Amino acid sequence: MILTRFTFPVLALLCVIPASANDRECAVHAANYKDWNAQEVRNEWVTLTLIPKLGGRLMQIAFGPHEYLFVNKRYEGKYFPPLAPEAPATWYNYGGDKIWPLPEGRKDDKHWPGPLSDLLDDGDYAFSILSEGKVCTVRLSGPPDPRTGLQYSREISLEADSPKISFHAVMKNASGGPIEWSVQSVTQYSTADSSGQKASVNIWAFTAANEHSSFAGGYFVRSGSAPPGLSIKNGLVRLNYSSEECELWFDTQGGWLAVADSAAQYAMVERFKVESGKEYPGKATVIFYMNDGNDAEERALYYMEAEINSPMARLLPGETYSMSTEWYPTRAGGDVIGVTDAGVVVEHLRVAGKSSVKKLTGVFGVFFPGRIVARFFDANANKVSETPLKSVTPQDSVRLDEKIGIPSNASRIALQLIDSQGRERGVLDEISLAPGGVV
Repeated sequence: MILTRFTFPVLALLCVIPASANDRECAVHAANYKDWNAQEVRNEWVTLTLIPKLGGRLMQIAFGPHEYLFVNKRYEGKYFPPLAPEAPATWYNYGGDKIWPLPEGRKDDKHWPGPLSDLLDDGDYAFSILSEGKVCTVRLSGPPDPRTGLQYSREISLEADSPKISFHAVMKNASGGPIEWSVQSVTQYSTADSSGQKASVNIWAFTAANEHSSFAGGYFVRSGSAPPGLSIKNGLVRLNYSSEECELWFDTQGGWLAVADSAAQYAMVERFKVESGKEYPGKATVIFYMNDGNDAEERALYYMEAEINSPMARLLPGETYSMSTEWYPTRAGGDVIGVTDAGVVVEHLRVAGKSSVKKLTGVFGVFFPGRIVARFFDANANKVSETPLKSVTPQDSVRLDEKIGIPSNASRIALQLIDSQGRERGVLDEISLAPGGVV
């Protein structure tokens, strides 16, 4: 990545929006997207648009009216077959989301000389539907690539009752000898402003900082220079897109990254597992790449790549390695300060008041529709009681401003998210009621 890279019908929507939570279903169907033959996976909240012929790309994610991904206007509706191995290196940057191999470079056959148009990135992937209804799962299966010895497949799932998107990427050794690669999830988020004609100043990327980073200052500059919009403090990496090309590597151990638009107030959180003790390519678990938007041939290429790396995997012929990730569209902007199992934290939970009735405040984005309850725990971590607070949905920012009674023996409050099916989805935030916890 050292090189510069470059509405659906209302009637159809009604078909997948049932009357009650228990009747919700998702659906998969063929579609036309910008003159490409596409497949759509859709539920009440999310539409995933896949172009199997373009290397199995997930070309767009729509969460309500908001579209997250960059699509290159120059190549809309076009298809270029993979180049022959002896052809000059060329890359057709269609946009969207895909998987690539690491390490990257041209020094030997143990490095992928990409980005380039090959069978991994541009091959015609077979598309199949594995399930529909309560869970929609599709599979994209690519051809074997003789250059790397790899063959990719990816399953993408969307449940009926939430915006959560699940990915299961598999790389297989399709060669006759041992190989060693990392699999990388590469997502190009659009960074154009609302006009589409210039870069937005409102796009932000986040991940957890590594207090014991192998990189000086907590990051490594792979290309370009560190932008002025990069800050690392209070355990958080915060990066503002600046339309100046650079590639930044992070060895985060937090297992998440987020990209948010502070103008539109939409965010996407990608969660993954960090495998402790394993070798990662260049020690990086997460990479952010910002292009300059001023390619000589392709003007107005405004995007930022968010990349998740797997550990290096040594595979014998026929063996496979898989990487699973989960994505959560929600509402938040440039002020994300943390990610939990239940959502994103924009303003931490605060408790104010001198009497037993106190005010709870905080701002959050949630991953699942349902309700939030305040749970009270004593000094021994035993649950004392709970108080229902409000119904919530991922489509709306959650702003707490609630007056509630506090049990006299409570020493901690936790905000628990319970989804529309009654399942507990985790703690959104919590606070101690000891001195210093209450203002």
